[in-house]
Amino acid sequence: MRVCEVTEFGGPEVLRPSEHPWPVPAAGEVVVSIAAANVNPSDLAARSGAHRRRMPDLLTPFVLGWDLAGAVSEVGAGASGYAVGDRVLGMIPWIQTGGRVGAYAEAAAVMPAWLAPRPENLDDVTAATVSLNALTARQALDLIAAPAGATVLVTGASGAVGGYATQLAVQDGLRVLAIASEGDEEWVAGLGPDEVLPRSTDLAGLDPVDAVIDAVPIGAAAAAPVRDAGVAVFTRRVEVGAERALRVQTPLVHCDPTALAELARRVASGSLRTRVARTLDLGDAAEAHRLAERGGLRGKIVLTTH
Repeated sequence: MRVCEVTEFGGPEVLRPSEHPWPVPAAGEVVVSIAAANVNPSDLAARSGAHRRRMPDLLTPFVLGWDLAGAVSEVGAGASGYAVGDRVLGMIPWIQTGGRVGAYAEAAAVMPAWLAPRPENLDDVTAATVSLNALTARQALDLIAAPAGATVLVTGASGAVGGYATQLAVQDGLRVLAIASEGDEEWVAGLGPDEVLPRSTDLAGLDPVDAVIDAVPIGAAAAAPVRDAGVAVFTRRVEVGAERALRVQTPLVHCDPTALAELARRVASGSLRTRVARTLDLGDAAEAHRLAERGGLRGKIVLTTH
C-alpha cells in the first residue's frame, strides 16, 4: 500500500512516498481503509524532530498522522463494535503509541476504541478534520468545567481547535470572547461568540475572564485576563508565574469514542462548522507541510488516497 513516511528528521522534503505491506490486524484490532487524513501542527513537529523531547525513542522512518476517515476493511480476532464496510472516522493516539502507526497511508490497523461511526452524510474530507481538533476542544472545556454564564476567552478561534472550542463553549451556555486572525473576523463571528476580538488585542487590558483556552498558542500572556482561581488551558506546555493563583492545564488529547460520535453527528448536522483550505493527494504530503508551515490558510489541509 502507499504511505508517505518521514525518512529523517528535517524539513518537508524528508516526507517521501513509499510502499508498505497492507496491514494485518492483531487480536482486538481492525483495519481501516483510509480515504482521507488531516495534516495537523503535531505532524510538523514530529517530522522536524521537535517531538523528540517527549518521544526520545522515536526513530525514522515512520508514518505520520492522527486523524483518519474511511471504512473498516478487516476485523481481527476478538475485535468488536465494527464490521467490514462500516464507515468510520477516528484518531490514532500517535504520541501515546510511540508513532508506531500513522494515518498518512492507504490503510492502518487500529484499536476500535480509536474510532467512531461516521454519519452517512459526513464525507471523507470533512470527517478527517474532526477527531483530534474537536476532541481537544471538547476535553479542554470539560477540564474547565465552567458553569453556564461563565466567561471563556478562546485564542486562535480562526483555527481548528479554537474554532471548535468557540462553538462548543457557546453551545455549553458560556459567554465567549474569541480572538480572530486578521481578515477572518466574519468567519469567527459566524461561530456564535459574544464578542470577536482582533489578534492585536492587549489581553492584559481585558476585563477578568473565568478561563482561557489558548489554542494558538500565545503562551503565558494568554492567562493575563484570567481571574484569580480561574483556569488556563494550554495546547502546549507553558510556564505561568507561581504568583498567579490559577489552575493551569496542558492536556494531551485522549480517545473518547462516545464524545467523538457526538461531535461527528454535530458536524454532519451543521451545528458544528469546520473548513478545508486544500485537499492534496497522499503522495503530496511534503507540499502539504510546506503550505502549512507557510501559514495564512483558512482551514485544514487534507490528504486523500484516491
